[in-house]
Amino acid sequence: MRVLGIDPGSRITGFGVVQVLRNGRIEYIASGCVRVPKADLAGRLKTVYDGVAEIIRTYQPTVLAIEKVFMAKNADSALKLGQARGAAILAGANQMLDIAEYTALQIKRAAVGKGHAGKQQVQHMVQALLGLSSAPQADAADALACAICHAHHAVGHLSLARALPRRKSGRRGMRLPL
Repeated sequence: MRVLGIDPGSRITGFGVVQVLRNGRIEYIASGCVRVPKADLAGRLKTVYDGVAEIIRTYQPTVLAIEKVFMAKNADSALKLGQARGAAILAGANQMLDIAEYTALQIKRAAVGKGHAGKQQVQHMVQALLGLSSAPQADAADALACAICHAHHAVGHLSLARALPRRKSGRRGMRLPL
């Protein structure tokens, strides 16, 4: 499974691509940022959409994992973030990717071990978990953490499905979504 993690933003949208290997290990593929030039709202959203669509065409992920919107102190900022998030989700949906959403707390807990970690802690742990020679840029690290979060959830569901006993009655057991 190849996962594209997205850290949405109206000025910088981070992305990170990881491959989940058969043994459950996570391998780094790529990361970076879509930088949005100063423009009107429609122009900025088009840049996010086009950038994410190009990343999907280039790296061929099977799932897009994205951070859920949180309510910021500034409602205008939260609305802009939500619109950028929508543009990224639409880019994935238009290319028939499965979409997974996680809260910032879930993402930080999966990558760092605690939900209220700072940006530097996330960067350090992403570097360590993926065996990178240097820490990724903050937005790319957040996106990679989102991809790692989905990989952990997917591997956990797969392990659970394998561990469930099979019924002898011929009926199939419960299927877990991946």
